[in-house]
Amino acid sequence: MNSTLSKFLAGFLLAGYTVAVPAAPEIRTIDQIAAIVNDEVITRGELELRYQTVMRQLQKQSTQPPPREQLLKQTLERMVTERALLQHARSSGIRVDPAQIERAVQRIAEQNKLSVEELKSALARDGVSFERFRENISNEILIARARERQVESKLNVSDAEVESYLQTQARLGQDEEFNLSHIFVAVPENASPEQIGARRERAQNVLDELRKGAGFAQLSASHSDAPNALDGGGLGWRNAGQIPSLFLDAVRNLKPGQTTELIKSPNGFHILMLNDKRGKDAATVITQTRVRHILIKPSELTSESDAINRLNQIRERIEQGGEKFENLARQFSEDAGSAAKGGELGWVNPGDTVPEFERAMSALKPGELSQIVQTPFGWHLIQVLERREQDVTAERQRLLARQAIRERKADEAAEDWVRQIRDQAYVELRPLD
Repeated sequence: MNSTLSKFLAGFLLAGYTVAVPAAPEIRTIDQIAAIVNDEVITRGELELRYQTVMRQLQKQSTQPPPREQLLKQTLERMVTERALLQHARSSGIRVDPAQIERAVQRIAEQNKLSVEELKSALARDGVSFERFRENISNEILIARARERQVESKLNVSDAEVESYLQTQARLGQDEEFNLSHIFVAVPENASPEQIGARRERAQNVLDELRKGAGFAQLSASHSDAPNALDGGGLGWRNAGQIPSLFLDAVRNLKPGQTTELIKSPNGFHILMLNDKRGKDAATVITQTRVRHILIKPSELTSESDAINRLNQIRERIEQGGEKFENLARQFSEDAGSAAKGGELGWVNPGDTVPEFERAMSALKPGELSQIVQTPFGWHLIQVLERREQDVTAERQRLLARQAIRERKADEAAEDWVRQIRDQAYVELRPLD
């Protein structure tokens, strides 16, 4: 999962799951409705279960939780946004391969130093159904793929932007990095002046509380509309090229622990706190991968299942029949640029391919075949031929610059995308008392 995606999903990432999930609340005869999102409901039972999860998360972070009413409101708003995104992903025709869920379960178990069976037992002890656990994973993958398809695959970075980035780095004298935390008060699309004024006042009140010594993480959990609000608002380390210029100008002269004034963007109001700042030594070597692939594109004549079946048959012919990858690539691959070369893409640098392709490629050992991989371009069978460590050159610095700009744009575009999906949804919030 690439860095922008992990930021977007902070707090409910697959990697963020732990086995210590709170038990389900007591079952009642009638489960009241907390919210309606389009044609689906969020029940009070679901909200209470998520609230208890958030409370445990805040306790683990040693963050003083806000009052229950505020935290319930924040938690419900987050659930509403997630539900709207999930509905949008499903309506876009995105589906999740069961094998992908199994790999995610395996990865979560490994991260908790457990086998899958031990993970199942741990979940059962905490009163969590393994099927519900798998469903949550599937939902998160759906949202992630919707973002990758509708946001990240459409981003472009111009040569002029790369030159500007490199000039900025030269002016700084070093590749600076900033550890930031963020509180965001969103302004709806087509907001009235009264709405904008109310949101500004809310953001200013938060800033005033910060200036009086209130904890940033607690105020984030109480008032921020950012996806990672319930995780304290931390953005982690960002280099200068990954930070929007509007923010960079505001934080560059801060000392650790200081906060910015209110920053107005088209989306709303922002407060940033500088946790730390450092100079980063430029990398001297990178890992390059020599890779090849076979691409099948779904079309009016080729359904998604047909594309998957064809690639699985090709994979079987290579593994069991001993046929050569390059011959089958020339015969079947629909990537005109590489098919004539036996599917070869040459030496690939980190960030040169779309996230789904890079994740699958990075997990392979030289000579190993991937499972069938979906990207915005279609379905792929991937094989890594070899890897090498390569000295960073001037051209590589340009590629790194392009990647940093792309990540920054992805963050901004994802924020817009989430807000648009949320604003377009029909939402009815019920009283929580």
